[in-house]
Amino acid sequence: MSDPIDAWHRIVKERSVQELDALLADDVVFHSPVVHTPQLGKAITKMYLAAAIAVFGNDTFRYVRELRSARDAVLEFELELEGIAVNGVDMIKWNDEGLITEFKVMLRPLKAVNLIHQKMGAMLQSKAIVNS
Repeated sequence: MSDPIDAWHRIVKERSVQELDALLADDVVFHSPVVHTPQLGKAITKMYLAAAIAVFGNDTFRYVRELRSARDAVLEFELELEGIAVNGVDMIKWNDEGLITEFKVMLRPLKAVNLIHQKMGAMLQSKAIVNS
């Protein structure tokens, strides 16, 4: 089993969204901080994660803390976006094959949640990330 967190860090650093196909389980569940219901499946999860990498992926983005156990991890991140300090966590679970089965994002403060909601919505609607 390869380390899914190392793979995730590489994808984020290199913005290599195409590598998500090899990292996500077919039945992965994505929990967005701005969408009420869980998003089910590899295609929709890839779409959300690709949009997040595009929206969050500026020079200020950095992971500041990481907690791991055998099959899950919590990665705390920080960035600045349009003058707003954004703080959040990625909560990631994976299976025995090292494929991500659940990805949950939580954000703070409310100003950041509102800004991310606006930017992610625009990114997803433009479908600019679908062919990434």
